[in-house]
Amino acid sequence: MVTEAVEITGHLMDSGVLARVLDDVLDYGGDYTVDRIDLGKAHEDESHAVIIVGADSHERLSRILMRLQVHGVNQVDPGEAILEPAPTDGVFPEGFYSTTNLETVVRLAGQWVPVEQPEMDCGLVVNGTRVRTVPVSDVKAGDQIVCGAGGVRVVLAQREHKAIEGDFEFMSSTVSSEKPQALLVRQIADRMREVKGDGGRILWVAGPAVVHTGAATPMVALVEHGWVDVLFSGNALATHDIESSLFGTSLGVDLSQGVGIAHGHEHHIRAINTIRAAGSIKAAVDAGILTGGVMHSLVKAGRPFVLVGSVRDDGPLPDVHTDVIEGQRAMRAELPGVGFAIMVATMLHSIATGNILPASVPLVAVDINPATVTKLADRGSAQAVGIVTDIGLFLEQLALELVPGYHRD
Repeated sequence: MVTEAVEITGHLMDSGVLARVLDDVLDYGGDYTVDRIDLGKAHEDESHAVIIVGADSHERLSRILMRLQVHGVNQVDPGEAILEPAPTDGVFPEGFYSTTNLETVVRLAGQWVPVEQPEMDCGLVVNGTRVRTVPVSDVKAGDQIVCGAGGVRVVLAQREHKAIEGDFEFMSSTVSSEKPQALLVRQIADRMREVKGDGGRILWVAGPAVVHTGAATPMVALVEHGWVDVLFSGNALATHDIESSLFGTSLGVDLSQGVGIAHGHEHHIRAINTIRAAGSIKAAVDAGILTGGVMHSLVKAGRPFVLVGSVRDDGPLPDVHTDVIEGQRAMRAELPGVGFAIMVATMLHSIATGNILPASVPLVAVDINPATVTKLADRGSAQAVGIVTDIGLFLEQLALELVPGYHRD
């Protein structure tokens, strides 16, 4: 049996994190002894626990220690990071450190070095005095990769321990379907103002329901008034938004009447063909072919968007990344400076974005389906908070909060 002393500080009992830590040790084939636990007396006091974790091999113990770090558990004596070269392009060395999305620091030559842009399910590459996350698809032969859990510490975001007075208070619940919607929207608007006031960027992740529900109008207003700094989406949102601008329909349904029209089923592919003939969405805007809608407003405002496709896409539009690895890289390139993320009516793109966001970036998932935010949290985006409501109503309310004089024509 090989052992290691680990420690954790926080609201261990009321959050249930200590129970999850001990369960994970057993689930991963290890054993534990609680060496010391100091419980906070007042409600706001934090607790501290030292646990001796054991396993039948160094390899199993290392995996357990890496697993426990998702809960903010660190070794009492972390030592120095161990570096090994990647054996070939696209392959980590055996025993590589598998990252979380939590704030992480690595000990190199006696100094703690912060990891740039924390992201889950990556490796850590060391280049001189810098450490950054790297997905396995991007690692190069010879890259110095951190192996094992030694010399690595993680820090839980403060909101995971307790709610801070006045700090986005509705985050105390994971999915909210019963709280007053106007209050939740107002809190989101306040946070957006704070982020913009601090020079941060607001990331939106949106699905085609923004168009289907008639919510493109408030979305356009939010873009035009600077509340959308970057948009992540797929082929569908852009296609149906452009279809709406060119033909007044979405999936062949007249958005003003709510009924299908003759030959309407052709409109989305005709919209795609029009943009492909122009060369790009921006080219269509510049040529006066595309004169309205969300994509038009993004181009006019000079705001970037990243569209990543799937095997089910029609067309797709020329701006869509059909290589998903390239799409991931394009998404990652837009993350620096993002201080807040809003995900509306898209499960797959929300999960994809959550997977590359640091846990320090708060995110809100708005969907009529509560399973969307549940799946986000299940896949590691513990900071995800959900609002169960109609997307059209949500965007209308948000525009009323943030856009001076907003009204729907």
